[in-house]
Amino acid sequence: MSGNDTIEHLEQWKGRFDPVCVGDLESLLTAAAGEKVTDASDLIRLHEVLLFLRAYPISERVAQLADEILFAFEHRLPTDLDPFEEAEVSGIAGTSLSAAFSYEVARRLAAIDARNVEIGWDRYDKQDLLGPVVRKLLPMFQEDWPVEAHVPFAQWIALAHPRRQSDLAWLLSRVPDGDAYDSMQLPLTWRMRSSRYSRSRLRLPVRKWYLHREPLLRRADVSLGRELAGEPLPIGRLGPPQARRILDAIVATSAMRYRELYGFSHPDESGVYHANAGRGIDIYFFGVPREWRLPLRAYHSAMFFKNGVPAGYVELLSLFERAEVGFNVYYTFRDGESAWLYARLLRLFHQVLGVTCFSVDPYQIGHENAEAVDSGAFWFYRKLGFRPTSPEVARVVAREEGRMRKTPGYRSSKRTLEKLADGPLLYEIPGTETGDWDRFSIRTLAQRLERGGSAERRVVEEIGLVKGKGPETRYLRWMQRDTGLRTQLVKWGADKASP
Repeated sequence: MSGNDTIEHLEQWKGRFDPVCVGDLESLLTAAAGEKVTDASDLIRLHEVLLFLRAYPISERVAQLADEILFAFEHRLPTDLDPFEEAEVSGIAGTSLSAAFSYEVARRLAAIDARNVEIGWDRYDKQDLLGPVVRKLLPMFQEDWPVEAHVPFAQWIALAHPRRQSDLAWLLSRVPDGDAYDSMQLPLTWRMRSSRYSRSRLRLPVRKWYLHREPLLRRADVSLGRELAGEPLPIGRLGPPQARRILDAIVATSAMRYRELYGFSHPDESGVYHANAGRGIDIYFFGVPREWRLPLRAYHSAMFFKNGVPAGYVELLSLFERAEVGFNVYYTFRDGESAWLYARLLRLFHQVLGVTCFSVDPYQIGHENAEAVDSGAFWFYRKLGFRPTSPEVARVVAREEGRMRKTPGYRSSKRTLEKLADGPLLYEIPGTETGDWDRFSIRTLAQRLERGGSAERRVVEEIGLVKGKGPETRYLRWMQRDTGLRTQLVKWGADKASP
């Protein structure tokens, strides 16, 4: 069997969980370990199917065999590594990636993987941005900049620190603040080599395997109402050392995919929680510390792991009983149990934060987001019970659902999916519907408060006093109890003429 045939057979196992034939899969993985694959696209396919089988194993032996190949994957790579820098597959062991990260993320990467993270001088086409910062750090540098052309910035920085210290470590130790660092738009190159933070190797310890011996849960198997009415999930707060390890894994997982989430860059390290969601899913969630809080909304973010493998993330921005939800499953695992996982996440945040109304931003379903349009993201949420707030979108939905009933297999066109993304979606837990949120916009409310009069200023001051005390959850619960404030702010946020 050729390497390509082996990969195709492995891919067929992504939707097949037959314990009777588990020996066949184990034999296939044993064969794959010894086969030489040279084509970059085939190597990427092999890596992704192995990662999926590792996260959704039918047996512990399957997970072990998948890891044995993945942990030695850097030895399989070709000379040309450019195809491995795409966001869908970046972070594979033995490859590298380059990106301009924020000050907070750069500091974390330099701390957790110092040997492999350095300034990408060969990728830096904006080196003049260094001048205003470096001249404050090296007095004699002003003999060179700004009066000379083609200033050797890398040379100046290399001369400024001991050989054992990297250029990046020196800069991070000298720049006065995050704004100064960010102004340089400094590209970093992260060489994965055999780093334990590579996508091939990053794992959390698995205390008890969840083995998939039956078909995966489909969207049709999931009832959002039933999930939200389910028993509370077990939750525990992490101690400082474990919290730091989890946060390091989270920021590395996000950065290697060229992504920065506000909460991952500014986590509240004193309040990191773990929830066991079942079926091998561990969720780690947290808010932001006092100095990074938003003026109005409570902010929480989370990453979820499947049998110890990072599988995706979620963020919530909550005001009163309403939460805006951003949900992303990494490409590798989108054939997994996404609908069940999403429902379980909503159950967790209903339990922890007391929210009863969940909102999906138009971007998540396709507004200026070609990927969401191509994947038909609107129907993922609609079939879970979300409804459009725009009357025009509701009319298009009714038309499309009528066509689906008449014509089995009917699919909305790209143009129609773009129309369906012209407004947010809402899901309100049955029995808690208020109807107040259909026209609400946080931007409208914020602009009203920014430009308002004495009444608005009093509200801002009152919120600020509470916002500065205690954790985000306490603030949110206070907001939920204050029905008078809720009525006023929802009204202002729904008044489109207010700014």
